[in-house]
Amino acid sequence: MLKVYQPQNGGLKGSVIAEGQELPAGALWIDLINPTLEERQAVDRGLGAELPTRADMAEIEISSRLYQEDDALFMTALLLSQAESEQPQSDAVTFVLARERLVTIRYIDPQPFRSYAARCERTAVHAAKAETVLMQLLDAIIDRMADVLERTGAEVEAVSREIFEQSRTRKPRNEDFQNVLRRLGHKYDLTSKMRESLLTVGRMLTFLSQAIDGKANKDVKTHLKTLSRDVFSLQDHSSFVSNKLTFLLDAILGLINIEQNNIIKIMSVAAMVFLPPTLIASSYGMNFQHMPELDWAWGYPIAVGAMIVSGILPYLFFKRRGWL
Repeated sequence: MLKVYQPQNGGLKGSVIAEGQELPAGALWIDLINPTLEERQAVDRGLGAELPTRADMAEIEISSRLYQEDDALFMTALLLSQAESEQPQSDAVTFVLARERLVTIRYIDPQPFRSYAARCERTAVHAAKAETVLMQLLDAIIDRMADVLERTGAEVEAVSREIFEQSRTRKPRNEDFQNVLRRLGHKYDLTSKMRESLLTVGRMLTFLSQAIDGKANKDVKTHLKTLSRDVFSLQDHSSFVSNKLTFLLDAILGLINIEQNNIIKIMSVAAMVFLPPTLIASSYGMNFQHMPELDWAWGYPIAVGAMIVSGILPYLFFKRRGWL
């Protein structure tokens, strides 16, 4: 889908361009969502530059993600989508700043794009230049990542309290451990995608600052510095959340090992308790004709009592030593 946004009443008015239709001259922001070949070619003609393909966007080299051709800046960053779902996605999104136009190429639909587009059509955003649109869009993206990271940190803190509160007040079950491990794994996956996204956005901001140095106005430079500081602070916070997740994973695995050791200890103690009675029963269960105890009138009660006493004594010994 090819959607263009044109300035109107202090905001941006979006409209979908059909295949074969030329781009309007006043288009300030061109948004390509899962573009077809015809849509890409139409934008190429309008910009006078060739847009990167999806294979180019997937390249991990810095030179392939951040580069300049003539007066056009090509910047690719990984953005997060569907952060609230059980399967968050992370995919490359390309920003092209050329000929006083901003072009975005994406194959996912992150929430910041939807929210910013709705805000542009609902209120005045005072976006008269493509640079301003890019700054505001990046601001919405970073705000969204901050919200996701803040919510993730709160959920990780809740899981932490749950783990240690359960281990203190009651004996957790295997189902509890499995549920906690699944939740921690999901949060770890989300946090790792978030850290990767913040890294690429930070590199993009650094490249953009260097590329427009001396060209952009003071407000744009100030905005870029603010965005860069926000990204760096979020990177530090994501590292803290990631380290806490690693600690919780180690803690829950340690609790699982303790639980398994307790089970093995109980089984070992039970084997030691029943070993002496088994030995006595095995001795008097042998079918020999000449056994003096066979003629005893009290032989059977004495053997049963010996088995009971030999089972109680190891139990009392283990109990006294604190092994139970």
